[in-house]
Amino acid sequence: MAGKFLLSDEEWRKRLSPEEHRVLRRAGTEPPWEGCFVGTKEPGTYVCAACGNPLFKSGEKFESGTGWPSFTQPISQDAVTEHEDRSHGMIRTEVRCARCESHLGHVFPDGPPPTGLRYCMNSVAMKHVPQGQPIPLVTE
Repeated sequence: MAGKFLLSDEEWRKRLSPEEHRVLRRAGTEPPWEGCFVGTKEPGTYVCAACGNPLFKSGEKFESGTGWPSFTQPISQDAVTEHEDRSHGMIRTEVRCARCESHLGHVFPDGPPPTGLRYCMNSVAMKHVPQGQPIPLVTE
C-alpha cells in the first residue's frame, strides 16, 4: 500500500460524486441489488473509488445472495482496516480503505471457506481494474 491519502471534506466533495461522498465519506450504504458489481465476474482488481488503493482480487469474489458484492478476503492484510460500528442498533465490523480511510462496507463471519468471512462491500466504493491493466493510484 502507498502512503496515506487524506483530504479535507471540502476536497473530497470536489473529487467525489454526491453518492460516492455519501457512502465513502459518510459511511452510507447503497440499496441492495443496485450496485454495478453485484453480479460481475470479470478478472481483475477492485480498488478504492476514492484513492485507487487495491482492495480485492476478483478471484475472492463470491455470490452471497445479499445484494452487495462480497469477497472472502482483502488483497492484503494492510489494504483495509476494521472498526467497531454500533450504528443502527447493531454491533458490526466496518471496513475502511487503509490508505484514505473511506468507508467500504462491513465484514461478517458467515462467509465460505477458507476464511469463513464475507466482506460485504458497496459497489460505489470501488472501481474495477481489468486484469493486466495498471492500477490508477491517486497521488494528488
